[in-house]
Amino acid sequence: MILRLGTRASALARTQSGMVARDIEAAAAARGLDLTVELVHITTEGDVNRASLVGLSQTGVFVNALRDALLADECDLLVHSLKDIPVEQPQDIELAAVPPREDVRDALCTLGSSLEDLPAGARVGTGSPRRAAQVLALRPDLVVEGIRGNVDTRLGKLHDGFDAVVLAAAGLSRLGRLEDVTEFFAPEAMVPAPGQGALSIEIRPDADPEWADVVRSLDDADTRAAVLAERTVLQVLEAGCTAPVAAHATVAAGIVTLHARVVNTAGTLALNETATGPAAQAASVGRRIGHTLLGRGAARLMGGTP
Repeated sequence: MILRLGTRASALARTQSGMVARDIEAAAAARGLDLTVELVHITTEGDVNRASLVGLSQTGVFVNALRDALLADECDLLVHSLKDIPVEQPQDIELAAVPPREDVRDALCTLGSSLEDLPAGARVGTGSPRRAAQVLALRPDLVVEGIRGNVDTRLGKLHDGFDAVVLAAAGLSRLGRLEDVTEFFAPEAMVPAPGQGALSIEIRPDADPEWADVVRSLDDADTRAAVLAERTVLQVLEAGCTAPVAAHATVAAGIVTLHARVVNTAGTLALNETATGPAAQAASVGRRIGHTLLGRGAARLMGGTP
């Protein structure tokens, strides 16, 4: 049996999808099922539109073309970086599995030694308003500028006038580029994006149960609960993946602990909330924090208003 796995064509997307493909084949073999997974490369709006993500209608910018291909039966399943998918799950597409999460941290790549050692006025590149705001909160004397492109393109900015760039540690790890990292940010210092470091596998609900159950077996309950709590904060705040909203949840002994942060774009004001609850009620924990943040003025911060 051959499964067609739809993926973006970037090096990182192909690497992530290849990892999932091998895991599916191994899980199928353990069940005595002869299954081969082939990658189908799909171009998305986010791949061809080089404008800033802040200027794009970002909801689904890296996702819609993949989902259209799935529904058109051009592929059998999809792999996404979970932080890229909209929080509202379509009824005609099943989030079949969230595999165990990779490193959630953000990473600084610089020709120097650390964020602290960068000179005043140094140029730091990032495509994320969340990262930009938190870098400015840590070092208001730096100049943060938006950049787009794949990992190699962003790292190349270090030889094109930038003193540092900030990337997700998970992507660098999957690409075997951790040697480019100068400093890892603790999640408490730079709270990650909701879903950062996690992958999602989507299928059609009417998929053949013989292989669909193999895909579902890759789901990690703790990771799914953690990202559900984080993404529910986004849902309550009605914020997209480019809003300066950060959330990081961990699960231990059936308890989810969630820390969420909303920062204004200048990095001068931040709202922080932390809550815990049963992992089985992860969405409720996320809703609680989201409504608390709204009550404290999160909407104004997301809009850039002091």
